[in-house]
Amino acid sequence: MTESNTPPAPTATKGELFRDIALYTGARLLLVIVIAAAIFGIGLIFGVEVPILVAAVFGVLIALPLSLVLLKSLRIRVNVSIAGVDEGRRQARADLQSKLRGEDGR
Repeated sequence: MTESNTPPAPTATKGELFRDIALYTGARLLLVIVIAAAIFGIGLIFGVEVPILVAAVFGVLIALPLSLVLLKSLRIRVNVSIAGVDEGRRQARADLQSKLRGEDGR
């Protein structure tokens, strides 16, 4: 249990965690698609045919560091959700351990 002077950590549900991870993953995939389309489109403007696979690979490589900057708030939200789910598991485990030891929390 927590001490009386420290506030309990906010807990997140597994559904919230799944939603946050899906949103972050979708945003990163959309960023890759936009960058790959831009590479492909710029190639067409200059009369150079860029293969889709090459544009996709460069899209991934460019999106990796760019997503760290552009999607920082989503990444922080995922980290907070993971910490919340982890804290909930830790509390549930501590409650189970206390019940198995015969300590009654009432």
